[in-house]
Amino acid sequence: MKKIMLTQSINSNPTTASVVVVMVNYKTPQLTIDCLSSLEPEIKALPGSSVVVVDNDSGDGSVKTIQSAIDQKGWANWVSLRPSDYNGGYSYGNNLAIAPLLTSSNPPAYFLILNPDCLVRPNALSALVNFMEQHPQAGIASGNWENSEGKVYSLLFRFPNILNEFDGALRLGIVSKLLSRWGIVSPAPNEECQVDWTPGCGMLIRREVFESIGLMDEGYFLYYEEVDFCLSAKRAGWECWYVPQSLMMSIGGQSTQWKNTDGSQKRRPQYWFDSRRRFFVKNYGIFYAAIVDFVSIVGFALWRLRRFIQHKPDHDPPNFLRDMIHNSVLLSKNIAIRND
Repeated sequence: MKKIMLTQSINSNPTTASVVVVMVNYKTPQLTIDCLSSLEPEIKALPGSSVVVVDNDSGDGSVKTIQSAIDQKGWANWVSLRPSDYNGGYSYGNNLAIAPLLTSSNPPAYFLILNPDCLVRPNALSALVNFMEQHPQAGIASGNWENSEGKVYSLLFRFPNILNEFDGALRLGIVSKLLSRWGIVSPAPNEECQVDWTPGCGMLIRREVFESIGLMDEGYFLYYEEVDFCLSAKRAGWECWYVPQSLMMSIGGQSTQWKNTDGSQKRRPQYWFDSRRRFFVKNYGIFYAAIVDFVSIVGFALWRLRRFIQHKPDHDPPNFLRDMIHNSVLLSKNIAIRND
């Protein structure tokens, strides 16, 4: 991976580039308000910047709650709320805000795609923008993440492939060690470095990336859309970077609610399988996707057998093996890929 030493990369001169932060709310109005509070000093530090909150047809009073907070806190000069009467998914919600700005008379230099269950730590946004200003080939950037307990996760991400899908399903230490150079996640160094993709919960995107590859693929309802977008950007010649000076906190999963109150996982939703299948078929073809499905199913079946024999705790989603088989490209009736 291409790396740049920390002390050589970002100078202290503030940037004048404008940023539009795009947040898609779905039934998390208070988290959205908290996120906006954390953004206020960041937006003020970047003249001409603003926030667009899209409500993805929450139907729970989110629009009224968020708009009341905007009015009461005096945020109207930098926050706008755009209600949608249709929930078309994460890409759809982001595109709803981004598309008209791209064709406006004064489009922003950057877009920050930000989940409402995040909090932006001081100078997190400025650090990303400053890095991008100094590295014109960098099209996408993100930084460090911390959880709600304050633990920082410094991670690098590689594109999904046959080897890391098998490794993730099998969960066997010796295999993971042998395949570590292809692993989908690895520890990040304390310096900027180029990565394959970055989590969509907080990614800064240069305007020209959208102009060269288009908007986010609305064929994904939720999940894999950021991986797909970063892959399209890479194929168009753009770089994706990890910038450790930027720190954000993410609770994660607040709109999807994948876990029960006791911490156990719920059954994986259908749209997760649809998005996973779409990513592999669209980007690598049906034959490659079929191999990925096969090694993932075999690996997971072997893991379930080992878990049973060794009496390991069961933390897997209910019916996951059956759902993997049912949603494989070999059996699924829904493998058509729409690229419009």
